[in-house]
Amino acid sequence: MLNLVHLKVLAAVARHGSVTEAARELHYSQPSVSHHLSRLEAATGAKLVQRAGRGIRLTPEGALLARRATEIVGRVDAAAGELAAQVGLRAGRVRLAANASVLSTIVPRAARALAGVHPGLALSIADRHPVEALRMLRRGDADVALVFRYAHAPLEDDGFRLVHVADDPIHLVSRQPDDTVANHRLSPWIGGCERCRNELTAVCATHGFTPRIDSVCDDMVVVQALVAAGIGVTTLPGLALAAHRGEGIHTTEIPGAERRIYAATYGDPPDPPGARALVEALQRAAAELTAQ
Repeated sequence: MLNLVHLKVLAAVARHGSVTEAARELHYSQPSVSHHLSRLEAATGAKLVQRAGRGIRLTPEGALLARRATEIVGRVDAAAGELAAQVGLRAGRVRLAANASVLSTIVPRAARALAGVHPGLALSIADRHPVEALRMLRRGDADVALVFRYAHAPLEDDGFRLVHVADDPIHLVSRQPDDTVANHRLSPWIGGCERCRNELTAVCATHGFTPRIDSVCDDMVVVQALVAAGIGVTTLPGLALAAHRGEGIHTTEIPGAERRIYAATYGDPPDPPGARALVEALQRAAAELTAQ
């Protein structure tokens, strides 16, 4: 039978690639970490680690089990918080992973409302792009991920459950009022994250050209400053512009271009009470912002 402590040790070794670092994180001695790994190998009947120079590395079997161990340990840690939150949400913790534009707009409003209704529920936040936010969710390092998808993006992996939070229109950001994407066939463009660059390419393709992306930056403040300086043009979602609007730029909404924002959870329903309360607060906050 697999032992949770042994799995926790394997997950730490996989995370750090070192018995020494794993022992430091877990506050164990190095011999104790080695002992737990040996016991886990005995329980599974598989060779999980092998020496590599002065260190160790995981075997393919070890890497396979370590991925599952990380998820299992995360789920157990989340269960402890869920159990505390189950009793009327008087205590506990809920963890959110989200990107900068929603963290600057929707999340603060939702956090205030959540604290007003459930003052004993602690909210912790990690600034992450959708791909990493979903990885955190799968690992059990987050309870809710606030992510965005464009129309051309593939669906998320199985296991994630998405609740629609808001639609976020995309704007052309340039130095000209009432501008159009078609005006910038030959202009240099400023791209954002990989997901955003893919959408930028798709938007420009509907106007018959491929954008020349000369610069890449994912900071909405910096990007607007670069546009104002004449470095290039770009696209930004409405929430990013609501969070910060720089001087010397003009924005024009692009017809038919938008991204959809979802609150994602992972695992079999129903969601834990804390996660459910957070998702509902995010939906209300987004609706209030849209109504303004």
